[in-house]
Amino acid sequence: MTSKEISFGIVKAVGILLATGIALFFLYKISTVILYCLLAIVISLLFHPLVLFLKRRLKFKNTFAAITALLLAFLLISGFILLFVPLLLAQGKNLSLVDVTALESNYHILLQNISLFLDTHNINTKQLIESSKLSSFATFEFIPNFINSLLNTLGSFSIGFASVLFITFFILKERDAIYVKFEKLLPENQKEKIVNSVKEINRLLSRYFLGLLLQLGIVMLLYLILFLIFGIENALIIALLCAVFNIVPYVGPIIASIVACLLVMTSGIGAGADFANETLPTTLYIFIGMTLVQVIDNNISSPLIFSKSTNSHPLEIFLVILISGLLFGITGMIIAVPFYTSLKVIGKEFFPDNTIIKAFTKNL
Repeated sequence: MTSKEISFGIVKAVGILLATGIALFFLYKISTVILYCLLAIVISLLFHPLVLFLKRRLKFKNTFAAITALLLAFLLISGFILLFVPLLLAQGKNLSLVDVTALESNYHILLQNISLFLDTHNINTKQLIESSKLSSFATFEFIPNFINSLLNTLGSFSIGFASVLFITFFILKERDAIYVKFEKLLPENQKEKIVNSVKEINRLLSRYFLGLLLQLGIVMLLYLILFLIFGIENALIIALLCAVFNIVPYVGPIIASIVACLLVMTSGIGAGADFANETLPTTLYIFIGMTLVQVIDNNISSPLIFSKSTNSHPLEIFLVILISGLLFGITGMIIAVPFYTSLKVIGKEFFPDNTIIKAFTKNL
């Protein structure tokens, strides 16, 4: 090999690495757009059967069928949001009854007692607060920061919501055309395998998202029964809200329990109930009940539903979600099962004779 060939190889390798780095940086910068597209694909999978029904049974044109499906999606989401208006008004009324001055005073007394207790055990409270960045919680300075964060989140959500609906409309409207163009771009020697993989992934993911809706329905029903037993105000709305948090495996239920307990306590304040003898015990019972619901959901209903819908073993589903959460956080936990299912389908189609892939895809 000549020096010229070696130099050319080095330049080529550097060029490939540079191009790869630029491509990855570009994908990182547009990660939000990619997320919008993925959400739009998920929504299109859920509403595609409705579009087919409108086209085949009611003879709707393609565009009108897509608009009707999206309009229904918009109405469902709007109805879902409007359900929480009475809850927010009720909680606002309850919070208006709180004596903020007394609350702040009690809060500072509690902090002083905790600080005194820690100091007597040779723990430097001041240093601990500064190192853990909890100084804003020593006062109520975190409240305006929280409100600003909430407003920014709502603004981002509005933009994302409009973007996802717009992308979903064109996916539903031009699904067949997109599929045809996609097929034309495929290499002839791999076209059949890729097409089969896409069809199978589409089928399994549709089943998975329907299974997810079933799981959320079961959790909501169990929460509703729990809240009705203890006579919680707005039981149906709170149960629905807590069920939605279950979209995030393992972490979502914890957030749901905290939210439910806070709502129960504020409801108790609004009803004038004794905090120590009524509100606090009820909140504790609600927390225990929600924990039992999660034990049932995490160990029985969710593994069975998702294993049936994706043709995977319940232990597979549990480990995949757990590993994805450790590696990629909450986002990884949400997309773990769909991504893993897609990988299994692709592996079976392209490497059917591989021993490991055979073991994991025998039920597909």
